[in-house]
Amino acid sequence: MVSKVTSHLSQNEPLLFERSSPGKKGYQLPSLDVPAVDPVSALGAENVRGEVAGFPEVSEVETIRHFTRLSTWNYAIDLGLYPLGSCTMKYNPRVNEAAARVDGLAWGHPYQPESLAQGAMEIMAVLERYLAEITGMDAVTLQPAAGAHGEFTGILLMRACLEARGDARASILVPDSSHGTNPATARMCGYEVVNVKSTSRGLVDMEHFRGLLNPSVAGIMITNPNTLGLFEENITEITRLLHENGSLVYMDGANMNALAGISRPGDFGVDVMHLNLHKTFSTPHGGGGPGAGPVAVKRLLEPYLPAPRIVQEDGTYRYNYDLPESIGKVRAFYGNFGVFVRALAYILAHGSGLRNATLDALLNANYLRAGIEAHYTLPYQDRSLHEVVFSDSIQAKNGVKTGDIAKRLIDYGFHPYTTSFPLIVPGAMMIEPTETEGKQELDFFIEAMASIAREARENPELVLNAPHSTRVRRVDEVTAARKPIVRWEASS
Repeated sequence: MVSKVTSHLSQNEPLLFERSSPGKKGYQLPSLDVPAVDPVSALGAENVRGEVAGFPEVSEVETIRHFTRLSTWNYAIDLGLYPLGSCTMKYNPRVNEAAARVDGLAWGHPYQPESLAQGAMEIMAVLERYLAEITGMDAVTLQPAAGAHGEFTGILLMRACLEARGDARASILVPDSSHGTNPATARMCGYEVVNVKSTSRGLVDMEHFRGLLNPSVAGIMITNPNTLGLFEENITEITRLLHENGSLVYMDGANMNALAGISRPGDFGVDVMHLNLHKTFSTPHGGGGPGAGPVAVKRLLEPYLPAPRIVQEDGTYRYNYDLPESIGKVRAFYGNFGVFVRALAYILAHGSGLRNATLDALLNANYLRAGIEAHYTLPYQDRSLHEVVFSDSIQAKNGVKTGDIAKRLIDYGFHPYTTSFPLIVPGAMMIEPTETEGKQELDFFIEAMASIAREARENPELVLNAPHSTRVRRVDEVTAARKPIVRWEASS
């Protein structure tokens, strides 16, 4: 039984180029009440664009209906659950959007005089202070534009600190349960990547870790909770051993939605970490930005933070560029301000309730786990935190893989979960409901996953050929990635 899916509201939609008819216009302008002027004569030919070849000619109502119908094709967090593991796709409260649209904030110019930007600067300063408190760190920069950019900034800070000691070092340890961008970040910052193995429980193998420590190790990039949704119970021992080795500790903060209000990375020895505001603090997610990946540091790394820093003197905020040890700017202006407003609104709205949001996220993940684990392989038995990772090993016996199950979920009215990640779980199915979801939506998802498991056992072809309810059936993803077609061309 399919509980959620209904038929689509609108028919298939051709491109505007295909709707075009010569002479149609989507506008109606009043008659000129001033003398007509030839634009070429007035502006010069080099400043006047000619007609765009092949530009679609459509009426206003065709344009409106075209984009409105297209909007009904979209799946969105306003419609239902995004079970994407690691991505933490939670609902963005509308009050955050209202705050970001206040005229004085939405229209502030990045280069306006400091005297006219005191309110905006206070928002940034307060957000930095709150993020430092939530993470247990001493200072924060808001400049980085995303999580991976925050990783890059954090490792540059570590490198600057070590170079100032005259000991830049050569390698970064990266557990195989870390976030997927960590190895690339370490390489971009000039370090060799040394893999740290996991135990059969999915945690850092401490014996292997100890054997890797040597004077060439600059530090570690560890994700905690890791990408299996498990808390690294030896984290204080890991940080102690690294510090005794003269190394630094970077923590990937992508999974902070499992810790906020409960545990602070700074308290268990982390020197530097990033935060994804779109994950933990419910700002808009994806689409290429604008985003924000603030970096929080302990005191020893503060001198190297990107310039400028916001400081307050005699009740007035100003930007301090006099930072001789800074790694310099990592972002134009001072970061993506609209995202900061939304994040601060979210924090203020919750207050001490941030802890409750985290507890709800943990409860939801474990509720899904309990409802699904009878139907799929659970490779690691330790208690899950904010997300849970299953394997397709049961279904694979009938030729059904994680990607097939994800495609079939679309027919049940859900966005697919994260497929094939983390890589240490063959056929991984990574699921994270966040605190956003209520019991009914979770029950629908459990029912869908149980139903697909039954289909994979009794009628695998049904799953292998999914999705069945979409306008476009299963696409050739390899060809789409290797030979993308990104523009429309008329048939010859």
